[in-house]
Amino acid sequence: MTTLYNTEKFKGIRTPFYLYDTNILRQTLSAINAETEKYGNYHVHYAVKANANLKVLSIINEYGLGIDCVSGGEIEQVLKAGFPANKIVFAGVGKSDWEIELALREEIFSFNVESIPELEVINEIAGSMGKKATVCFRINPNVGAHTHANITTGLADNKFGIAMADMEKVIRMAQEMQNVQFKGLHFHIGSQILEMDDFVALCNRINELQDQLEAAGINIEIINVGGGLGIDYSDPVGNPIPDFKSYFETYNKNLKLRPGQTVHFELGRAVVGQCGALITKVNYVKSNSLQTYANDKEAGVKNFVIVDAGMTDLIRPALYDAHHKTFNISSDEAMETYDVVGPICESSDVFDKDIQLNKTKRGDLIAMLSAGAYGEIMASQYNCRCLPLSYTTDEL
Repeated sequence: MTTLYNTEKFKGIRTPFYLYDTNILRQTLSAINAETEKYGNYHVHYAVKANANLKVLSIINEYGLGIDCVSGGEIEQVLKAGFPANKIVFAGVGKSDWEIELALREEIFSFNVESIPELEVINEIAGSMGKKATVCFRINPNVGAHTHANITTGLADNKFGIAMADMEKVIRMAQEMQNVQFKGLHFHIGSQILEMDDFVALCNRINELQDQLEAAGINIEIINVGGGLGIDYSDPVGNPIPDFKSYFETYNKNLKLRPGQTVHFELGRAVVGQCGALITKVNYVKSNSLQTYANDKEAGVKNFVIVDAGMTDLIRPALYDAHHKTFNISSDEAMETYDVVGPICESSDVFDKDIQLNKTKRGDLIAMLSAGAYGEIMASQYNCRCLPLSYTTDEL
């Protein structure tokens, strides 16, 4: 697949490295803005947990998106990238005191509060700082999503959010506090969701909760529906831009808003997933004879492509059994079947099994696509490995 990238530009660059296609990123951001502009009261916050690379963040900032942070470190990073504090929402089930203090000091847009104890701590810290914190409550809607169990967040037995049964009580508590201002509700049911019916189910639940609150005389300004829209991992070349049209249309058709309400979204993977690739070099190609234990006769051969990237650089296959479309970008030879594996001393350090690649040899470059989300940001230095560098297509 030598036409995927101009590998001549990669000469002299140490592998593995992350490569971000700025054209795809800009096309994605333009598509988001084109769709949200149809509705007027839709606001998208980029979920920085997907990718906090400063070069990527600076481009996202050009398109006017807000930011969704889940740590104090993320707040510091996006401020460094030039995002205004008044576009930051701060979520997370376990905010530390210093993180709350940072957010209050910078005067962020709002906190997404996930428990009564957290609300009490925010009120106390805000009071000590002479501040007033704007808060939305993350409500656990007990709505499932058709996605991996590890990235489902909206069920009753997940750690996230406040139970629906406690919603009205918590709002009343906030209304009586001196140092917080209640603004709205926040939801998030999971990630890598491709079935719009999941979002319809969330809309229906939000409509029910709004009716309940309205009957109790409680009006809210903000409905934050989280993110969750998935990307096409199977065909990233053919479908580089997620289906934003159906996504935003689903909310427009099914979410019953009150006059003056704004809808906030927290998209992460859908913004950056397809713009990133992990480029790695082949260290070795080896073949193992497969034998049947019954008669100890050879039953075939297993071919391994051993690359210099590992689960330390792209953990999703090991963590979620995820598949990233993989190409040999140095070869146009006939296809052969390989397992692509890394050098880490773990049996789970496998990127994919029994996949078709152009005939591969030592020194070839392998591209693993759809790595813009949860690739670089989740990298580790296990085995004392160096963190890979990153480049954009503007640089190479």
